[in-house]
Amino acid sequence: MPRQLKTYITNLGFFEIAIAAPSMKAALEAWGMSHNAFQHGFAKQTDDAKIVSATMARPGIVLKRPVGTTGAFSEKAELPKELWKGTLPKIELPKKKTTAEPKKLKPKAEAPKQAKNNKQDKVAILSFEKAKERRERVREKEKEIEAARQEKEQASIERALAKVEQALEEASAHHDEVIAVIEKEREKLDRRADIENERWEKERHKLEEARERATE
Repeated sequence: MPRQLKTYITNLGFFEIAIAAPSMKAALEAWGMSHNAFQHGFAKQTDDAKIVSATMARPGIVLKRPVGTTGAFSEKAELPKELWKGTLPKIELPKKKTTAEPKKLKPKAEAPKQAKNNKQDKVAILSFEKAKERRERVREKEKEIEAARQEKEQASIERALAKVEQALEEASAHHDEVIAVIEKEREKLDRRADIENERWEKERHKLEEARERATE
């Protein structure tokens, strides 16, 4: 016998979200929550007739409405322009279960109604499973798109890096060529300086001898 669906609600960002799911664990998975919001009092089961009706009409679909509003839940809800005027809904901590009195057995006449409810539960569970599969496909597609985006971005970075590396290598080679030319010019200047010093020493020596002879 399939587990009966229940309606769970919580707050996520600027939205109050709800879902019809067979368990709290299934609700958390559908909401994409890694922590147990029920255990910390941030999520709970609700018996609100309007919310239950909306979620049971679309089992497994995450419905939402802006926080602080009392409008209908829908799959695609938009935030009101004056969101700050709303009142945040309170999520009360789950109350401790009290020892309930033993349930009285229903008369056998209720069997057809029970069978009808079981059939409805089966249909709801199937709808929930289909919504879960669709949600998982969407998430996988999003992962593929994100992986492709990251791969494209990485390729773009590598191309830009390769371009910069090439420019750096070309600039470095040009610098080495310029330095080589300067070194050659420096060698020529050094040789010219040596020749000039040698010439000057000879000329200075002759002039000093001439000065000595003039003073004799």
